[in-house]
Amino acid sequence: MPELPDIRTYVSCIGGKAGGRRLYDVRVANPFLVRTVSPSISLLKQQTLTSVTNVGKRIVLVFEEDLRLVVHLMIAGRLHWKEGALPLKGRQSLAALDFENGSLVLTEAGSKKRASFHVIKGDDGLAELDPGGLDVLTCSVGEFGERLRETNHTVKRALTDPRIFSGIGNAYSDEILHRARLSPLTWTTKLDDEEVADLYRAVREVMTDWLALLAKEAEGNKGWPPKVTAFREEMAVHGRFGEPCPVCGSLVQRIAYADNETNYCATCQTNGVLLADRSMSRLLKKDWPRTLEELESLRRSARE
Repeated sequence: MPELPDIRTYVSCIGGKAGGRRLYDVRVANPFLVRTVSPSISLLKQQTLTSVTNVGKRIVLVFEEDLRLVVHLMIAGRLHWKEGALPLKGRQSLAALDFENGSLVLTEAGSKKRASFHVIKGDDGLAELDPGGLDVLTCSVGEFGERLRETNHTVKRALTDPRIFSGIGNAYSDEILHRARLSPLTWTTKLDDEEVADLYRAVREVMTDWLALLAKEAEGNKGWPPKVTAFREEMAVHGRFGEPCPVCGSLVQRIAYADNETNYCATCQTNGVLLADRSMSRLLKKDWPRTLEELESLRRSARE
């Protein structure tokens, strides 16, 4: 799922392409995409796009007459800028917003279509779609710490909960925790003030670094992000299970659960302790290695 750096990049690029432009047509290929009935999406036609912003992982296109189109990409939704109003082809093409100078096209891979459009009027309607997460790029360290400790969760869960923090998902939370040298399973209420400050600094550094990198990529691709993905070569640990940590060289570990996984470096984040993986630790039980040394010993035995 696109997270805060990707969403903010989309916001900037849409503003650069279509800001101040008139929307002359809306084409929707999948009727389930539009989740609201009133105001009608047809009211957006002939309106000028006055600004673009975001609420968490939702992109908000602000038009004249106080109308807003809220776009939620979910996991597989992606936005593309096309020169001209090209036909919507294939099952992945869900909708197109045709502006005077080009079209904003929404696609979604996979059979499950979860992306959505909400048409609302005014800020009150927008507030109903806001999960309430704190903006990590504008809050103070005090506000960050207070929100972090309001409930007792693992720090991984707290970072990815949209009701606690805005826009952070599975990928960037892995990068943040690696930068902060914190275990993803640390309980938020057990963090001391220094650890909270380190985490706050890591959040802002990771988000700022990636915003700059994605903006540079978009600039080199005619003002549009060339690829929005949760797995990037520049990442330190996310999606890099079994590869060396760029800081210490230890192999990146993972905890797999449901459709997601958490990637971490045991040396940098857990003092060499391997975190229990639900499936593998239950399968191996007493044979589950507790440290990197035990894991390496098992690997040596397997090779011999």
